[in-house]
Amino acid sequence: MEKKECRRPDGGAAECGAESHPLPPFLPEGARLLMLGSFPPKRERWSMEFFYPNFQNDMWRIVGTVFFGDRDRFVVPGSRRFDRERIVAFCTERGIALYDTAEEVIRTRDNASDKFLEVVRPVDPAALLGRLPACRAVAVTGQKAADTFAEAVGCAQPPVGGCVEVTLAGRTVQFWRMPSSSRAYPKPLEEKAAVYRRLFEAAGLL
Repeated sequence: MEKKECRRPDGGAAECGAESHPLPPFLPEGARLLMLGSFPPKRERWSMEFFYPNFQNDMWRIVGTVFFGDRDRFVVPGSRRFDRERIVAFCTERGIALYDTAEEVIRTRDNASDKFLEVVRPVDPAALLGRLPACRAVAVTGQKAADTFAEAVGCAQPPVGGCVEVTLAGRTVQFWRMPSSSRAYPKPLEEKAAVYRRLFEAAGLL
């Protein structure tokens, strides 16, 4: 049976049942590090309108731990949500760009697990880096993101916590494979933070 053609919000063709990315890339001027996840969870799991929005995801607790020694630095006091304005200001000041490796996906199960994401349209890494002239490091934040990025650029994956050099947008950049910030990834937050610290130090952000 042929798949019925649907349309994306930008007018392009899409498979029915596919979701287009709900957020534009966050590309602050002068960013030196690009962090790429897989794809946002369904909106009912969001605690803010930004990347890593699920309050059960520990990315912003990892960042708070590394830069401030405070895992709750980006949590709104007395609530179960992250402080978007504080996160945006921090990433802009430090030069951290954010997006995901998939621009369009199909969820094969009704949950937030990456293993049930089918990537329909991956991001174009070279085009994204072309908008970040100062960026010299790309970090993928989980296995699905690592698989998608490595396939898109045609390179082998480094070990978790390690990096390899790849050529994109006419320059050599470090491709870092980071542990997932999901609580489903079986490492304590403090251990994940130690791995992320090495990334941020190598990118010149610490």
